[in-house]
Amino acid sequence: MNFDELKNCPGTLAEDFSTYSPSCLRNLFDGKKVNHVLPYAQPEQNEEVAEQFMENRKRISISGVQEKLSFLLDKNTLRLTKEGEQGTYILKPIPRDLKKLDQVPANEHLTMQIARQVYGLNTAENAMIFFKNGSPAYITKRFDVKEDGNKWGVEDFATLAEKTKDNAGTNYKYEYSYEEAGQLIQKFVPAWRIEIEKYFSLVIFNFLFSNGDAHLKNFALLESSSGDYLLSPAYDLVNTKIHVDDTDFALDKGLFADDYRSQQYKKSGHPSKSDFTEFALRIGVTESRIQKLLNPFLEKQAFVETLISRSFLTDANKRGYLLMYKTRRNHLIAQ
Repeated sequence: MNFDELKNCPGTLAEDFSTYSPSCLRNLFDGKKVNHVLPYAQPEQNEEVAEQFMENRKRISISGVQEKLSFLLDKNTLRLTKEGEQGTYILKPIPRDLKKLDQVPANEHLTMQIARQVYGLNTAENAMIFFKNGSPAYITKRFDVKEDGNKWGVEDFATLAEKTKDNAGTNYKYEYSYEEAGQLIQKFVPAWRIEIEKYFSLVIFNFLFSNGDAHLKNFALLESSSGDYLLSPAYDLVNTKIHVDDTDFALDKGLFADDYRSQQYKKSGHPSKSDFTEFALRIGVTESRIQKLLNPFLEKQAFVETLISRSFLTDANKRGYLLMYKTRRNHLIAQ
């Protein structure tokens, strides 16, 4: 990244900003004036920094394949946490072993921004951030840490389904259906009728934006201030098809616990509106609400294209991202 070319907020993608916009600073950094450039060289280019990053990775207790680092805000500066400190941010640099790996931070950032700004999904606060040499990373604010440093309870869906590597094998987080996952919300969330609608919208979004890694550990329930549990803000939303040749759904069974498929699904190999309607009914969405929830995803959303154009993807990947969105939307609206 050439910092002189920065024209859009690295958080909200709002135009005419050469750093974080006021709204981004307010939501992501509690109003503190944080620089969009980290006070670190890229670890691959500095042995001392690499050692600090490796030590930090040993301590972070968040699952997942992609490298994650624990950061906190020290006055106005983001830095790696030290032993005994509670991190409040997660930094995800460019990963390894993926096609177009340098595009992963921009991809996740764009997908998360579309989820919130276009479709109104509740997402973790996030932004792009850069090492001193311009190498990009993705940063997100932890939603499980209280202001006093204590933590809210979080239970991911693999835990709720009582699935572990020991009792269900290495693919434990993929061997399920989204219908069964929806039933977990009914079981564990007192206000499930409200939360099930959020879950339904998130499942459609993941299909529409080619997130083929929406497995059980990428959904969670979060403790509320009143002590009950609600669906957590969405996280790890990314168009995986840019990087790997994956299927429509991360979960092996797909949408349904059985082998149900609409005629259109059987014909095209992809789910359509009728499949998601059936899915909604099965997980307990009120019938009168289904069409209203579906409509934003069925309609062409011009702001999707706007955000793609403002994103930090390369021009070629912007075109690919937009084409994938249009293709999936065509599948969705097919009768």
